[in-house]
Amino acid sequence: MVVAMGACDAIAVIRRARADDAQGIADVRVRTWQEAYRQIMPTAFLNGLSVDADEKRWRELLNAPSPNRRTLVAESDGQVVGFVTAGVLRGETEQPLSGEVYAIYVMPDCWDQGVGRQLLAHAEQGLMEQGYAQAVLWVLADNQRARAFYERAGWHADGGTKRATFGGREVEEVRYRIALGMSGVNEPA
Repeated sequence: MVVAMGACDAIAVIRRARADDAQGIADVRVRTWQEAYRQIMPTAFLNGLSVDADEKRWRELLNAPSPNRRTLVAESDGQVVGFVTAGVLRGETEQPLSGEVYAIYVMPDCWDQGVGRQLLAHAEQGLMEQGYAQAVLWVLADNQRARAFYERAGWHADGGTKRATFGGREVEEVRYRIALGMSGVNEPA
């Protein structure tokens, strides 16, 4: 899928993802990784990312949705230009009132046009509706663009870190946190 320049000028819809969105979601994720992580991840790894493989994984997830996970898409002119997925906090049972934003990606052509902010606000609202008082997310420590985006939206690094390996390169992830409903920016636009 190729997003035409200007396709994000007027986002028509932010809605719940459907199984037929799998290809669009996969395309957004792969293209975003290839652009956003160009200086962070090995080039061969990024070039080897497959929209087809990612589409298969997303189709399986969307065909059997979990009640504890919501995926939303931003759609413009019939094309998926971004997505966010959020739900129950993974792996930290001592924080039962915390939700998690697992992923948020926006087509590079649509950066700095409010799409990501709208998606994040809808995810935060959805987590509040599920009864969560706060939320966390993980971001690559070297992804300064994303970190600045989260900080502008009221999120803050809370000191949590972990290591992950992608394409043979070990990277550090940092945890961000927000008190839902407290920042004044959690309402969808």
